[in-house]
Amino acid sequence: MGLHGYLALWCGVFGALALIGYGRSLAGRTRAQRTVTAVGRIERVREPRHGSSPSDGIPVVVTFHDPDTGEEFTVTDDGECAGRITTAWTGREIGVRYPRGRPHAYRLTTDPDGPGRGLGWPNFAVFLVYAGAVVVTAIERGWPWALFGFGGPWAVSGAYHLPGNLRRARRRIDTLESLSTVPGRVVAVLRRVSTDDDGHTSTTVVPVVSFTTREGVAVTAYCETGLPDPAGSYGRDVTIRYAPDDPAVLTLDAEAERRGWWWEMVLNVLTLIVVSATAVVGAVLV
Repeated sequence: MGLHGYLALWCGVFGALALIGYGRSLAGRTRAQRTVTAVGRIERVREPRHGSSPSDGIPVVVTFHDPDTGEEFTVTDDGECAGRITTAWTGREIGVRYPRGRPHAYRLTTDPDGPGRGLGWPNFAVFLVYAGAVVVTAIERGWPWALFGFGGPWAVSGAYHLPGNLRRARRRIDTLESLSTVPGRVVAVLRRVSTDDDGHTSTTVVPVVSFTTREGVAVTAYCETGLPDPAGSYGRDVTIRYAPDDPAVLTLDAEAERRGWWWEMVLNVLTLIVVSATAVVGAVLV
């Protein structure tokens, strides 16, 4: 089988998978479309056990109503269900997702919106078809076609998403400039030890802080950055800065986070410049 034969097989397989995926989406049969998303409310929050795994999340008790039947359910996130809550307070609304008709197979999420139409894999299959065509063209006609073939779509995609990314970063920077300040305390330090294939171990340390907002809301949250010596921070008093309209937006070092968001804006612009230049060079050389 020659190069074009392999390309035809490649495109045929992934093209068929893409068509099947799009067909299932049109028929409303994708996993995402068969997933029910209910709005839950946190009724009770418990502090994580000191030394437990950060993958367990903050233990919460959540109440929600099944949109199909109206029946009320009360469930507990004790680390056994998929998903985790890393910032919690009594009364917070969160998303509860589960297969239709199976509310006890729930998954908690901080995103109360639906999971979408399930087009991720079909779109990826289309990308693989396109990538195969570009690779074969580059092999036959020279490497400039690879620059143009891959750089062009990425440049278009970057130009399309850049304004939204910049607005998102700008909003976050503006939010960081209007945070309220309250005292807090590290109530637990969570640890997870993992071992790679070579036998090397690594330890992930996540402090958990507790504080009460000026509005009287008691918040428990993971604090993964901004705390010196996190492994030895258990019981330490800290200063929390949070957004009054959303206590989930919090930080211990607002200045460092502000710099991080500025650098993200710069990185987005530089990335667009690089991929656009790549596409232009490829177009000139072909």
